[in-house]
Amino acid sequence: MIKALSYIGIKSTLKDDWATFATKVLGMQLLEKAGSTVIFRMDNQAQRLFVSEENDESIACIGWEVETKADLQVFGSRLESRGVEVRHGAQSLKSKRHVADLLWFIDPAGFRVELVWKPEQSGDQFMPGRPIEGFRTGPLGMGHAVLHVADINQMVAFYREILDFQLSDYGNNPIPLYFFHVNERHHSLAFVGSKNSGFHHFMVEYDNLDDVGQGYDLAQTGLADIAYTIGRHTNDYMISYYAYTPSGFFVESGWGGRIIDPQAWVPHELTLGPSFWGHERLYLPENERTTFRDKRLQIAKDGQRAPQLVNCPWLFQKRI
Repeated sequence: MIKALSYIGIKSTLKDDWATFATKVLGMQLLEKAGSTVIFRMDNQAQRLFVSEENDESIACIGWEVETKADLQVFGSRLESRGVEVRHGAQSLKSKRHVADLLWFIDPAGFRVELVWKPEQSGDQFMPGRPIEGFRTGPLGMGHAVLHVADINQMVAFYREILDFQLSDYGNNPIPLYFFHVNERHHSLAFVGSKNSGFHHFMVEYDNLDDVGQGYDLAQTGLADIAYTIGRHTNDYMISYYAYTPSGFFVESGWGGRIIDPQAWVPHELTLGPSFWGHERLYLPENERTTFRDKRLQIAKDGQRAPQLVNCPWLFQKRI
């Protein structure tokens, strides 16, 4: 089984800009800058993000961790039976990805997918690029990835039927959106049926809400442009903002994401709209923001909100 989002690779001509963005805004640790690849850590795993120097600004690969080495054979056979060409990683590629084993293939939308077993754990302490408490990773994985796709029905079927991704929820208005989980994180993968192809964003989640807010402030000192203002999502309850990366797609920096029980979860259709409040889409022309804004105003009028946090003693302890 696939258990977590392990890493993301980016192709870019802007390695130095990525080094500044990933460390000063996101708080990742710059591990290696020499040569043609820049590598970043978020925790004890040897590699969570890498940027390879290529004449493109797009996804290089998305790495998904499997539970056992035998899972590679299971998925490889399943993919080949559906006519998908599967390639097993040479030792040089395994070393480059810092994993014990891997296979890779191209999905129906043209994205390179790498299934990996046993990612290398570093013996060195994680040293963030700016003062943060840390990222919420571990069994939940690196975060989540959201992709623009031209044929969303084809992609939904491929990931559900062949790779066993589990549907969390979906929406069709104003645009098709499908969210999938592979562990207790509400979603680790999502598709936007925009008729395009490429990254919409990837998400990193922080242990402390203040690290999100301070990143938001730091970005606005000239380190990055804001694409979405701070807001809260209706499906995973994440409080977050989105910033432009040097490559032009977005990174969502968030806190407080929803934890689900994968065994008991029942997929459902989203009807509220994407956000309880905030998330003003600054990247859109004013006339195209109206639909999203009207949905938020209706949510406010109806008094819809996320459940209360129950583990904040300074907020909810009995006052004497």
